[in-house]
Amino acid sequence: MASPPTGTVTFLFTDIEGSSRLWEAQPAAMRTALAHHDAHLRRAIESHGGHVFKTVGDAFCAAFAAAPDALSAALDAQKALGAERWPDGVAIHVRMALNSGAVEHRDGDYFGPPLNRVARLLAAGHGGQTLVTASTHDLARDHLPPAVEMQALGVHALKDLPRAEPVFQLCHPALKQLFPPLRTAIEAHDRQTPSIAVLPFVNMSKDEENEYFADGLSEELLNVLAKIKGLRVASRTSAFFFKGKDVDIPTVARKLNVATVLEGSVRKSGPRVRVTAQLIEAASDSHLWTETYDRTLDDIFVVQDDIAQSVVKELRSALLGEAIDAKASADVKAEVAAASTGRADDPEAFRLYLQGRFLYERMTAESVAHGVELMRAAVERDPTFALGWAGLSAGYGVEAGYGWAPVHEGYARSRAAAERALALAPDLAEAHVALASVLASHDWNWPGAEAALRRAYELAPGNAMVIRHFASEQANLGNFDEALRLLKRATELDPLSPAAWRSLAVRSFHARRYDDGAEASRKAIALDPSLGLVHLFLAVMRWKQGRLDEALAEARAERLEEWRTMGLALVHYARGEAREAREALDHLIARYGDTMAYQIAIVCSERGDVDEAFGWLERAYDTRDPGTRMCVIDPSFDRLRGDPRWAAFLRKMKLA
Repeated sequence: MASPPTGTVTFLFTDIEGSSRLWEAQPAAMRTALAHHDAHLRRAIESHGGHVFKTVGDAFCAAFAAAPDALSAALDAQKALGAERWPDGVAIHVRMALNSGAVEHRDGDYFGPPLNRVARLLAAGHGGQTLVTASTHDLARDHLPPAVEMQALGVHALKDLPRAEPVFQLCHPALKQLFPPLRTAIEAHDRQTPSIAVLPFVNMSKDEENEYFADGLSEELLNVLAKIKGLRVASRTSAFFFKGKDVDIPTVARKLNVATVLEGSVRKSGPRVRVTAQLIEAASDSHLWTETYDRTLDDIFVVQDDIAQSVVKELRSALLGEAIDAKASADVKAEVAAASTGRADDPEAFRLYLQGRFLYERMTAESVAHGVELMRAAVERDPTFALGWAGLSAGYGVEAGYGWAPVHEGYARSRAAAERALALAPDLAEAHVALASVLASHDWNWPGAEAALRRAYELAPGNAMVIRHFASEQANLGNFDEALRLLKRATELDPLSPAAWRSLAVRSFHARRYDDGAEASRKAIALDPSLGLVHLFLAVMRWKQGRLDEALAEARAERLEEWRTMGLALVHYARGEAREAREALDHLIARYGDTMAYQIAIVCSERGDVDEAFGWLERAYDTRDPGTRMCVIDPSFDRLRGDPRWAAFLRKMKLA
């Protein structure tokens, strides 16, 4: 057994999640399971030179002289525990935490602040998760075990400790990697900002039509609240993740990092509707406000506005101490009226819009085409539905941009729909985003596109979709720090959206921050393994990191055939597999040469085929391939930047 280390020590603390419940339910099975648990932990700790200085029930406290040894012990222990066949009814999930610092050792025990910190960090984790403080991360970062990555989880305030600090998660392909948010307090800056999640209202009428009606009501409220300045609203994708799930309000608030939750129900009978809404403070699980409305369907938007106004006033009063006087009420009424611009007058039109937008995010030719059909149906039902026209414009733009529709024709339809939306609602942020897409991807009017997106961001600074588009344009301009800051903000507003994490991954790649990009890709895949493009970008980042076996596996996992072929062409070349690389490139050219000229140029550039790369860039220019906009920031073209033709091409693109 190792002697107790002294000086700067790395501590590994562990415990079994939910052990009290397991002991109550399965005492005999737990006795057997605990013996295996203890054996795995002792074996892992002692094999890496660790010293177990205390056990309390199922909890282990171990000390290591070197941080890398402690990480290796935690990894081996989690792998062994994950592979163990536990008795029926007893699934053991162990959370672990590591922290390093100078401590005092006396009478066989340790004393000092580092032990308090590791204990608090352990309490913030989940079963199967291994958390690491910044001090341990810094000591071990250059000596990680094979295939281990340290995933940054952000800055967290731990209970009863004076300062917040960065927290990391030990990640390995053999371990579970997706967990709920840490059980920590909301960060200090967020406690000063009223925050809310709008859960899907429950349909009490038990028919499909009213299910869509209840969803539409929730969505409308969320959209309105998201446009109120000074209010942070969890985005729809994340809030609706909890639809139909039996999850308590404090858990929802913790996962979405909000202080309050709005929930409700809808019961519709003929022309009448009853809406019940309640605003709940998560910390106390108590009601701040509740109201029931019995109205006709003609009054439904009056009900929506009244709920939105009440929520804003209560949040500002309860969380910021603002007085609710006549002036404050009038100001809130005006804010809500301004935020309601562009909405549908027809609940069915809004339902069609919601379905169409969801299908867009699947990012396949078939899903986007279906989404466009639904958007068209929405504006046919309600021709004054500005948000529907903006959504239709977005779908047309995606089809044209990805070669799923004729480029010029597709962008012409997209422009017409965007202009129709702006004519109906000049201050609709989504319409400015849609027009910006045409200006950038087809017209190559970079100043016009940037101005439209900046206007959208000014109108809706709390809308995650708007933030993502504005951030992408900032990245295209080379403003990577600002772009990544905005994209991280989007993932905070929409933490359960795979598309938000994919956007962060793509732009991290362009910024050459491959570790961050790989981390974002993994989060997107964990939320939706079938999401298009994300495996491709993770494959390329693994290649850039020199992890070629993982790169090949990710390229093969890409679900979209054209992007999978591109990934294989790149990764096979990087691995020195010339025949396979050539076959993949030839297939890409033969099948997708008319729609993926920019991507073929990338492959040729990475292969060192400079003349061919410039030839395909010229073809991308001629076909108005929207990807061409990113050539100035794309690391894939580094081989071309010293060639005189590169500067000439950028001048032609108005990017010089």
